[in-house]
Amino acid sequence: MIQFNLLPDIKIQYLKARRQKHLVMLGSTVVTLASVATLTILMMIVFGLQKKNISDLSRDITKDSSQLKSTPNLNRMLTVQNQLASLSSLHNAKPVTSRLYGFMTQVTPSAASITRLNADFGLHTIQISGVADSLSTVNGFADALKFATYHTTVAPAAERPAFSSVVLSNFGRDSKSATYTISLAFDPALFSEASDVTLTVPNVTTRDSGGAASPALFKKTDGQ
Repeated sequence: MIQFNLLPDIKIQYLKARRQKHLVMLGSTVVTLASVATLTILMMIVFGLQKKNISDLSRDITKDSSQLKSTPNLNRMLTVQNQLASLSSLHNAKPVTSRLYGFMTQVTPSAASITRLNADFGLHTIQISGVADSLSTVNGFADALKFATYHTTVAPAAERPAFSSVVLSNFGRDSKSATYTISLAFDPALFSEASDVTLTVPNVTTRDSGGAASPALFKKTDGQ
């Protein structure tokens, strides 16, 4: 059986183009309808469900706030809680004052004693008054303070000056002894809770390096 195509080529192309046009319009219509449906759902969520959620949360916040405000001694409880929370930081910031005796033992010459020591851990200053066998010993004491260094267990290789602004502010002598007053500033890290500290004193005869027994580090004066 012989078949003949009686439609011209241009007619066939026109029919194909119209069929494709219908398919594109149908697809566009479906996409548009889907987009409108999605937008409608989103708007319902935004203006419906979310608005309801915000309203519920606001109601819960108001309810919880009323309960908190009605709690007896609420302000006192919060104040105590804040103070308890700050105890740890306050403990870490407090100076280890027990190191002071050891440091003074290291730097004080064996022929000198301390009659009065005032340490201000807020200003990081120390004032030392005492007696020695001679002014030469007093000068050696001042030099030991000037050149003393320290390092911590956190940074053992870093040697830093332990004291600064060392000043022999007052001195005197008689036929038997010499008196002195030395003022200085100290590095706060010497007494920090954060790390152990090792003090290194230059080559002077102090209570730790003299070898022989030395008089008491602290000595009372007449009237004290």
